[in-house]
Amino acid sequence: MGQHLLVEMEMPADLDHFRLPPGVNERLQDLLDRQDRGDTLTQSERKEAAGLVDLAEMLSLLRLRTQRVWAEQQSVE
Repeated sequence: MGQHLLVEMEMPADLDHFRLPPGVNERLQDLLDRQDRGDTLTQSERKEAAGLVDLAEMLSLLRLRTQRVWAEQQSVE
């Protein structure tokens, strides 16, 4: 079973911080669009796309967890 690490940190109030920056997101979309068209990506491009997808998923998870924590805090107040 995987190990878990608890990290405490201040979270920005603006949830847009939990999204890929526009230029990075455009790059990811370009790579995914090329792949969907059947274009062959280089090994480096495939690794880049996979890494960006992983990062986007992690940021989405952080955004959802932050929203849940904020909702729980507001219901307690």
